[in-house]
Amino acid sequence: MTSAIDVARYILDKRGTMTAMKLQKLVYYAQAWSLVWDERPMFPEPIQAGLNGPVVRELYDKHNGKFTVNPADIEGNPGALDDDAKETVDAVLDFYGDKSAEWLSDLTHKEGPWKKAREGLAAMDNSEKPILLEWMADYYTRVGQVTRDGQ
Repeated sequence: MTSAIDVARYILDKRGTMTAMKLQKLVYYAQAWSLVWDERPMFPEPIQAGLNGPVVRELYDKHNGKFTVNPADIEGNPGALDDDAKETVDAVLDFYGDKSAEWLSDLTHKEGPWKKAREGLAAMDNSEKPILLEWMADYYTRVGQVTRDGQ
C-alpha cells in the first residue's frame, strides 16, 4: 500500500516546494477524496486533529522544524501510487493546489471531520486525537464539492 510519505513526495514532485502546513492539508484531502472516489484509503497512517488542522504524524516527523518542504526533503516513492491514486491526487491538486496554507487550514477547521475530532478541546489545545476515516468518507461524500473529472 502507498504511504502518506509517498503521497507527499508525489505532491511535491508535481507542485514543487511548499509550506509544510500546505503539504499536510493536501495529503489530508488526497486521503479524503480517495475514500469517496476510490472507496478506499490512499494510505494507512492515521490523521490527527492538530491545532492547525489535520496532520499525519509520520509526515510531520519528516519535515519537523522546516517551514517549507521541497521534494528532496521527503524520501517517499511517488511510483508507489497506482493510477487511481494519481488521478485522485491530481484532481485534489487541481482544486486545492493554488490555495494558501492558511486558506486550507481555515477550510479544514470549518469541516465536520476535524471539528468532530476536536470536540471537548479548547481552541488552543494541541491534540493527537485521530480523524476517523469513516467520518471523512461520510462528510466528503455528502459535501461533494470536488469532482475528479473537473465538473
